[in-house]
Amino acid sequence: MVDRYAREEMKSKWTMQAKYQAWLDVELAVVKAWNKLGLIPDEDAKNIVDNAAFSVERIDEIEAITRHDLIAFTTSVSESLGEESRWFHYGMTSSDTVDSAVALQMRDSLNLIIEDVKMVIESIKKRALEHKMTLMVGRSHGIHGEPITFGLVLAVWYDEMKRHLENLEQTLEVISVGQISGAMGNFAHAPLELEEYAMAELGLKPAPVSNQVIQRDRYARLATALALLASSIEKFAVEIRHLQRTEVYEAEEFFAKGQKGSSAMPHKRNPILTENITGLARIIRAYANPAMENVALWHQRDISHSSTERFWLPDSFITTDFMLHRFNSVISKLTVMPENMMKNLNLTGGLVFSQRVLLELPKAGVSREDAYKIVQRNAMRVWEEIQQGKPTTNEKGESLYLQYLLSDEELRSKLSEEQIRECFNFDYYTKNVDKIYERVFKD
Repeated sequence: MVDRYAREEMKSKWTMQAKYQAWLDVELAVVKAWNKLGLIPDEDAKNIVDNAAFSVERIDEIEAITRHDLIAFTTSVSESLGEESRWFHYGMTSSDTVDSAVALQMRDSLNLIIEDVKMVIESIKKRALEHKMTLMVGRSHGIHGEPITFGLVLAVWYDEMKRHLENLEQTLEVISVGQISGAMGNFAHAPLELEEYAMAELGLKPAPVSNQVIQRDRYARLATALALLASSIEKFAVEIRHLQRTEVYEAEEFFAKGQKGSSAMPHKRNPILTENITGLARIIRAYANPAMENVALWHQRDISHSSTERFWLPDSFITTDFMLHRFNSVISKLTVMPENMMKNLNLTGGLVFSQRVLLELPKAGVSREDAYKIVQRNAMRVWEEIQQGKPTTNEKGESLYLQYLLSDEELRSKLSEEQIRECFNFDYYTKNVDKIYERVFKD
């Protein structure tokens, strides 16, 4: 499956093998840079580049003794080399290797997230074009408001995802930064050119200035960008969950043949995927907090950030990747029910047209206050009749609200029957959809 392949691809970037390979990539880039600067002889540099290797198992054995993962790594690599190993990790501090390597992992992982977002954007756009004029009721406070289209709901999602794409692309620039500046960031043991050469080899930018670590506001920018993205995906998922409620039933997650909804109630078709997305978003947002707290380290550095980053970095990327693919599957296969949308739109007996009537009365010389009284008193009668179970339409198919308005003598003294009936035209509410779409989907 495509989504499973994507998740495996993301997870592969955060294995121990991938972590140490990124460390090795940084170390070899520095070897090449020292060679370019004339410190490491050509033959030694070639031997290191060609032969340097590590074993995760061996690193674990050494770390059990040294209690220092970077030293365990360099020792393991040195065992694969000869005398030229003296140049390995020359003039560097642990964070030069680790932070530059993490920048590689974050960069490659965020590129996958960006591709995921583009995928979701296209899926939303496809459904938005499909349901451009699919009428439904708009709701505020959960209460029926006015007619809209399902396409406009999706257009909002599309526009929101485009903002996330822009934010993630900007964040990619912020995090794609490395350093080879030494133990205190003062370049005392290596020239700035070494860092510049090494970063060019790795495809990263040199940090303009550093202490002993890459500054963690960059990481916090990443965490908050992912948290914002997750929050929007949850927003879309919650909307689908509401639309799938039995009382609403305007849209539904695809229910596959043979799928089961409940161990006890065979009739159940539950929104399990969007509920899952809601839960995943909570986890991704939770990781933004330690990332922001990691910004404040003691002096030139401490390692209070290190333990949290071993959790939140891989988990945030892997979970976000999974969530985006899951949501893409939901929106691509979403069952939309226009007939039920129209049924619900008519559920309140025409009350959704109240503002249209309200706006016609001032044109006829009625004050705003008096117009509101006329429109509201008839609306309240409809609510009372609905509570008592009275039909919302008559035998002619006229809505209950229209019937009351047509029988209101004060209203009829200001508006003709034709003017009142015209207020109940759905086309009035969709007349600007094309223009809205031109603004949203202009690209």
